[in-house]
Formats: sequence, C-alpha cells, structure tokens
Amino acid sequence: MPFVYMTPNWSVATPFVTSGTPNTEIDAMFIKPGTRTIAVQSMRVGGKGAGLTALSGISYRLKKYFTTAAAGGTAITPAPGDPGAQAAKATAGGASGGVTVGTGGPTFQVGCTSGAAGPGGWTAENPDSMKVLEGSANMSQDLFVSSGTASMNYEAELHHQE
Repeated sequence: MPFVYMTPNWSVATPFVTSGTPNTEIDAMFIKPGTRTIAVQSMRVGGKGAGLTALSGISYRLKKYFTTAAAGGTAITPAPGDPGAQAAKATAGGASGGVTVGTGGPTFQVGCTSGAAGPGGWTAENPDSMKVLEGSANMSQDLFVSSGTASMNYEAELHHQE
C-alpha cells in the first residue's frame, strides 16, 4: 500500500504571491521523484486576500517537465499523512518569485482556480487520473500560478503518494 505525503508551500517562511504583472504565470513550486514512483493525487489551494476592493481569482496549473526537473527555491519536505510512514523519497521546493524551470515541456496536466479570498482545488477521480512520474526520473510536476490582479497572496498543497 502506498504512503501519502503533503507538500505545502506554507512550510516555506516567505509568503507566496502571484506575479506583480497581471496575467503572468510563475512556476512557484515543484515536486520530483526520488527512487520511488510518485503520483500527485490532489491540489488544495486558496487565495489569502483580505479587504479586497475588486473581485479576482487565482489560476493554478500543474505542469510536467519531462527532460530535466525544475530546481531551486526553498526546500519543502513532503510530510507523511501517517506518522509511522517512512520519509518521502520525493523532493520539493518553492519560491514566491519562482523556481528554476526544467526543460522538455512544460506540458499541462491539470488546473483549478480559487477566489482571491477563498478555497479551490483538484482531486483525481480515481487512481488512473493521478499525475504520475516514474521513480528516479529527472522530471518534475510544477505548480504554476497566475491572476488577473497583480500580487495576490495564496497557499497551495500538493498531495502525492509513493
């Protein structure tokens, strides 16, 4: 039976913010496999706006680099859902201003939206719908964000199994 891990961007001390230029995508967070195959099973996202004077939303897009994985940013340690589980083999990182992009792609995997001050997300309908990367592959699943309004605060989690 696989273990499930959570990779939250809120474990990084810096706040996560969309681009200062409206409708500009940022590659904000990535997860890449270690020696075990990983499968992203959900994205849980939400805007953190307060006292907004305009309605806006945030788009979240999971994209795959299939030649060279993304890198950089601040390390994020995937946390096991079961406290008795082994440490994750996958590695992750994130940065509000973006991470170092990979190569080969990116190819769109799945997307969702949230309000500027509300929740959103995506969950795989079944195991065949999960977004898989083979173990030991130099690939990554990256979370891209954008908004029609500049500099929107948000949080995101990727749940994966390995």
